[in-house]
Amino acid sequence: MKKHQSIGWLLAGIMLMSFLFNQPIIMAEEANQELLVSRNHATKDTQIKVFEQIRNMARFTYDSGYHFEYPDAVRGIYLTGHSAGGSRFQSLLDLVNSTELNTMVIDIKDDFGNLTYQPDQDSPFYDISKPYIDDPVKMMEVLEENEIYPIARIVVFKDSVLAENNPELSFLENGEVWVNNRGEAFVNPYMKEVWEYNLDIAKEAIELGFQDIQFDYVRFPEGFENRDEDLEYSQGDYEDADITGVKKRVEAVTDFVAYAHEELENYNIDLSVDIFGYAVTVEETPGIGQNFSRISENVDVISSMIYPSHWTPHFGIDNPDQEPYRLVDEYSKLENEILDQLDNRPISRPWIQDFEAPWLYSGPTFSYGVEEIEDQIRALNENGIDEFLVWNAGNEYTKGVDYTPLD
Repeated sequence: MKKHQSIGWLLAGIMLMSFLFNQPIIMAEEANQELLVSRNHATKDTQIKVFEQIRNMARFTYDSGYHFEYPDAVRGIYLTGHSAGGSRFQSLLDLVNSTELNTMVIDIKDDFGNLTYQPDQDSPFYDISKPYIDDPVKMMEVLEENEIYPIARIVVFKDSVLAENNPELSFLENGEVWVNNRGEAFVNPYMKEVWEYNLDIAKEAIELGFQDIQFDYVRFPEGFENRDEDLEYSQGDYEDADITGVKKRVEAVTDFVAYAHEELENYNIDLSVDIFGYAVTVEETPGIGQNFSRISENVDVISSMIYPSHWTPHFGIDNPDQEPYRLVDEYSKLENEILDQLDNRPISRPWIQDFEAPWLYSGPTFSYGVEEIEDQIRALNENGIDEFLVWNAGNEYTKGVDYTPLD
């Protein structure tokens, strides 16, 4: 349990009294910045909730009570809630501690729409929570003790739970919630209620102590351009915009990211967004609403999913899955060209591949081992991209990898 300095309480008391009695706060310049400190990780009883009414009256920074140093360069792995809260956590902890890895990306809102830990019963998210991480406070303390940088993954618009509970926030087909061919439902990026819902979950993750909020599935369903006129859904504030459906989707997705960045900017965390790798090759994706440049302008970190297996022939490479170095090298050059044109260049922190893709092959599957993983990292590093995240959906990572191959 963390102990906090009394000055935080004194300042909080002054702010509350000022609010209640409508008196101005006069402060020395650290100007107009209030420090809000989480008072109890276990009960999650924080001043952020106490001062919700004055949240927009003055700027503040938020201190979870934990101390995490930003690494020399983020080198991380992905953990599901099951892995973070189960027996596999220790082996993944050992992997990070015994290699050049230094970061864990942990599911807080998963691909189904569930919270992966159970908050207090009075939380609005209790009913969508699962006890995968049975003691998130202990987990964060272990990460802190081992100097492992924590990133919270929050899946945004792919959300079967919210869609089923609130069909009006989703896409309907013949009056029923539409699902893709994997049985997954999406919620509607045009709806501001969905934005606020996910931002409230992000703030819960910040209260837990996460230093980076990583939004995934910040998009419409794949192939939406082929069904947008067949499904029933609201376009909200975008209904009367005199632009094409493609541009409406881009505006909605971009506006969500910009709004999220503005809402979270005073919490002293980074905002990162996962984006399809191929989005860098087109001005705007026709169906899913992702514009690489515009999203990048509104985040601290951009994380392209550049898994070689997920590319059709690009960059003159017929079989990208079998040429990981060349694919990542070519991608990195193009990404750098685009990011260099932005006024506020975000950190590039791509997702790389540590898994096989049997769906691509009728015969033997091309295998990913030490060489293939190091080739991807080497290609990034040679192009000045020092940060990366390693994806394996089952959290089974290749042993013996040198995660700093240029050293």
